[in-house]
Amino acid sequence: MSPNTTLGQQLPVLSEDVSSWKGASVLSVTQMTPGGLALVFEIAHQMRMMVQTQGADTRCQGKLLATVFYEASTRTACSFQAAMMRLGGNYLHVDGEGGNSSAAKKGESLTDTIRCLECYTDVTVLRHYIKGSVGTVIEAATKPVINAGDGVGEHPTQALLDVFTIYDELKLPLSAKATANSKPLTIVLLGDLKHGRTVHSLAKLLAKSHTAGVVLRYCAPDGLELPEEIQEYVAQFDHVLQETVTDLREACQQANILYVTRVQRERFESDEAYQAVKGSYVVDTELMQQVPSDMIVLHPLPRIDEIDPAVDSDPRAAYFREMENGMYVRMALLALVLGKV
Repeated sequence: MSPNTTLGQQLPVLSEDVSSWKGASVLSVTQMTPGGLALVFEIAHQMRMMVQTQGADTRCQGKLLATVFYEASTRTACSFQAAMMRLGGNYLHVDGEGGNSSAAKKGESLTDTIRCLECYTDVTVLRHYIKGSVGTVIEAATKPVINAGDGVGEHPTQALLDVFTIYDELKLPLSAKATANSKPLTIVLLGDLKHGRTVHSLAKLLAKSHTAGVVLRYCAPDGLELPEEIQEYVAQFDHVLQETVTDLREACQQANILYVTRVQRERFESDEAYQAVKGSYVVDTELMQQVPSDMIVLHPLPRIDEIDPAVDSDPRAAYFREMENGMYVRMALLALVLGKV
């Protein structure tokens, strides 16, 4: 199946043409061209300036967002909700199984639930625990659906805010034309690369967009390596080099970015299997003294024990700035798909 195809529907290519985004669903980072990525970043930068100077505007007044989450979420749900309200719109929230929704308990299909919510809302942000579920919903949806994570599949909006933060922290140009003339990057992906949908999307997006050259260096506990299907996608781009390094200090040598992820306890079949790899890698102040002085540390959060809180005061620790950027990027996405840029 093509990466830009759901079960039977061609997904829109999201380009620098604003009209390509209006009414479009966002399932995967593979939909986005380098020009489309630059467009999102340009608008996200404008959103940041707007929030910092005036707090909010009214471009999405009268628009209603549905945030529908069948897995727990704090940052993604709240940042989308805050984004919609900063744009003058409003939202309704549905917790899926085990939450405030009776639909799943009654046996209603996920597609029917979203089709019903579309009767009240203008755009849906959906997270589900089954890989591929969001694509199935998009096939039947009549209004934009944004993938907020589908099991161990993808998390495209997290990848967008991650790359925005990488460019912002490293002071790289955001335009598509300038990206080709930018400097090569070395990025370490650390932790649970098997289950981490954030790294799946991030590896794809970096490979597709940063044409100046990327070294993706994988550092994972045994058994939690990046899936072959992701590595195969990345391998099609000649400007990307993939490396596997098991020693964390060695992996960080000459790195621009250390992207840390937690070991995802909820994805393991037994607690024993989780405990066997828990704490395999820890970023602490001792490590930070041994890595490049300008290496930026990112994390999609939440963290458990993989970054010592003592690192938070290091100016290279950018994960909370990363979270703030998430709201600006999601404001840009909502404005684009609603045609309110």
